[in-house]
Amino acid sequence: MLRQLHVALVYNLKREVEEENTDEGSRVVNDGGDSMVATSVKNEATKTDTYAEWDTQETIDAVRAALEERHRVTLIEANEEAYQQLREIQPDIVFNIAEGLRGASREAQIPALLEMLGIPYTGSDPVTLGLCLDKSRAKEILSHYRIPNSPFHVLTSLDEVAKVQVSYPAIVKPLHEGSSKGIYNTSVVKNVHELRAEVGKVLIEYGQPALVEKFLTGREFTVALLGNGSTVKTLPIVEIHFDSLPQGMTRVYSYEAKWILDQLENPLDVHRCPAPLEPDLQQKIESICKQAFRLLGCRDWCRIDVRLDEHGEPHILELNPLPGILPNPDEHSCFPQAARAAGLSYNQMINSVLDAARQRIGLT
Repeated sequence: MLRQLHVALVYNLKREVEEENTDEGSRVVNDGGDSMVATSVKNEATKTDTYAEWDTQETIDAVRAALEERHRVTLIEANEEAYQQLREIQPDIVFNIAEGLRGASREAQIPALLEMLGIPYTGSDPVTLGLCLDKSRAKEILSHYRIPNSPFHVLTSLDEVAKVQVSYPAIVKPLHEGSSKGIYNTSVVKNVHELRAEVGKVLIEYGQPALVEKFLTGREFTVALLGNGSTVKTLPIVEIHFDSLPQGMTRVYSYEAKWILDQLENPLDVHRCPAPLEPDLQQKIESICKQAFRLLGCRDWCRIDVRLDEHGEPHILELNPLPGILPNPDEHSCFPQAARAAGLSYNQMINSVLDAARQRIGLT
């Protein structure tokens, strides 16, 4: 039997924030004839996505309760005081769900502090977290090893728009964001004028380069992985069901679709789990996800987004080594949904991540 540990749960709490820069004149509006629904939810999304990656009190309490089934737990918020608190309490291990405060290296901040303090922790190391948040660096590694992913460009100024050869339709994203931040209904572009507008939006509003990818027109999936080395396993695959989106919405899992339209009181029928897949396609998806997990150095858990091209071949979209874990089954959180389909309760899922880390570091 594994001994009881002192576990520090390190997190970033999502609080109510004041609306900033909500003047619609400050945005480059590029609706391209989409419906009023698409326009209104896009405008609402611009007000609320700043802290989309951080966790609610409900999620933090649920993770704590799961860990407390077996261990003593201390909560530490991942702010400027976290270093001193961790140094003082010296937990046996940290369960890390902190997304970080600011900057392109934000997800690596807490793991880097923990490594300096010599405290073990769950999940991927600072290098992997930094690489996966920088979508272009992750794609370069995948491309080197011939793992399918969409052709791309990274644009750092509007002047570069005229210099790149883009295959349309294309999709424009912020380079260093997760949780669908910066991906809106207008992010899929059909010509250079729309491309310029969306690139400008990313450069100005997010203050970072724009990733421009060939838009893959096939089905979309997300794959939860759990474990390490030869023991890493894929949980039942989730398919994103775009037919549930309102008329006029682009078939992408945008910020509007994920956080604005899909509400508890009026949910979208947006997920299929297990996804209906032919055995050959399922094997291809699971294979490239396990390869990506290994090549990027992921540990303990990760959620990987996959989309099919026009020929039905799967391509990696991005890796999420700090996956979202909303506890309410009605809130369409993919990793817990996949775990439930595999027969794991929420508490079992959380403790499986901790057990994977314990086994990896020999903390038994």
